[in-house]
Amino acid sequence: MPDFELENEQSGLVCGVDEAGRGPWAGPVTAAAVIFDQATLSPELAQNLNDSKKLSAKKREALIDQIKAESVWAVGEASVEEIDDVNILQATYLAMTRAVQGLVPKPDYALIDGNKMPPKLGVPGHPVVKGDSLSCSIAAASIIAKVTRDQQMANLAEEYPGYGWEKNAGYGVKLHQEGLATLGLTPHHRKSFKPIKKLMGVE
Repeated sequence: MPDFELENEQSGLVCGVDEAGRGPWAGPVTAAAVIFDQATLSPELAQNLNDSKKLSAKKREALIDQIKAESVWAVGEASVEEIDDVNILQATYLAMTRAVQGLVPKPDYALIDGNKMPPKLGVPGHPVVKGDSLSCSIAAASIIAKVTRDQQMANLAEEYPGYGWEKNAGYGVKLHQEGLATLGLTPHHRKSFKPIKKLMGVE
């Protein structure tokens, strides 16, 4: 289970950063940044934090309000247009940077989930592989990013029914593929992604 060991190795305000939505064929990529004050954090919340992928949707939704109430947090995103313009990795860095820059007060250090640092983050930090399983701050950021993006995709599903985005969050599963085959592309599809390019007749 995640703990505060990595946070405690640094001095000052330490934020955890994670993203959701790198793999889907549609929708933005969303990132969150979270700073906890360990002195006021409830033990119950600390014990329940984990990598968002290891929690049920119900559990994530139960935790997100508590995380927001007990932390300093911010969300950043990069649009489909930005993903297609600069590529998904650079767009992920952009979303993460926006999340960190949205924090007030500004953090002194950032723990980034993954194996690379966003190049223009604006604060020192280091990447943490499988960070959402190791750091409470990154785990909380993973939950905020995932729930925020899932809700956004559910909202887009009301506008563009037939792709199953309310269930698959834009991933290229069977229902999404069937929707693409019968309904075609929407403005929210990532046209730089290979399966979408193929549908457009661009190899």
